[in-house]
Amino acid sequence: MDSVATTLMQQYEPRYGSLAFADSSAALAQLGRYTADLKRLVREKEDALRQIEQAHLAALTLLSRAAEFRDDDTGVHMDRVGLLSQLFAHLIGRSEEESRMLRMAAPMHDIGKIAIPDAVLKKPGGYSTEERQVMNNHTVFGAEILGQSEIPVFQMAADVALTHHECWDGSGYPAGLRGSQIPWTGRVVALIDFFDALTMDRVYRKAFSDEQALVMLAEQRGRKFDPELVDVFMQHVDQFIQLRDEINAAARDYAALLRPDSSQLAREAGF
Repeated sequence: MDSVATTLMQQYEPRYGSLAFADSSAALAQLGRYTADLKRLVREKEDALRQIEQAHLAALTLLSRAAEFRDDDTGVHMDRVGLLSQLFAHLIGRSEEESRMLRMAAPMHDIGKIAIPDAVLKKPGGYSTEERQVMNNHTVFGAEILGQSEIPVFQMAADVALTHHECWDGSGYPAGLRGSQIPWTGRVVALIDFFDALTMDRVYRKAFSDEQALVMLAEQRGRKFDPELVDVFMQHVDQFIQLRDEINAAARDYAALLRPDSSQLAREAGF
């Protein structure tokens, strides 16, 4: 060991004790052990974070399911919204990770309905001004529930819950956002939610046909919905309807539909 290195070692020895490395191979071996320990700690931390994320997702999915069952006897609407939104994200060029996250986030769009009284949520016919305000608050309640987590998928879900009733022309709620002020995730889920809700039976009406729903959707181009997204949906409507029908026909495992590794339906759709 050269004299400079020797001097430095002597300098540090009283403070830290002998480093006890007679040669470079011993030092490298010790460094390797430190590196291995650090990698193990990082893996353990990542595993713990994944478990926390999965626990959050499971809990919030069940809460979303409970809210959905209050408004939809089958609870399949949220499954369709998740998978159809993933397909939509893919078609407009979002990344695979963004599309996957939206599939998990979109089903939570109406989680805030858990806080809406049955007298309002299940009321047939129109709402009074006061009842309409109560109902509209489900967007804010949902964002407050989901926004407590800093995990990205729940931040996305909070954005969706808050903005899926905003309108392209600024006439929506709760904030009256317009155009690109509305996050792309909220714009996608709004359109999917609208079409799917029209084509399912509700307590106050029978389902509209696909043809009727498409006419109603086209009427809202540039008003309620992003005109470019309406165009993409119309161009690929056969894919959306096919996937929807497969979801309806499948013997579903609800948890499997929402897991990060997803269901056979999502894999067959090319994700």
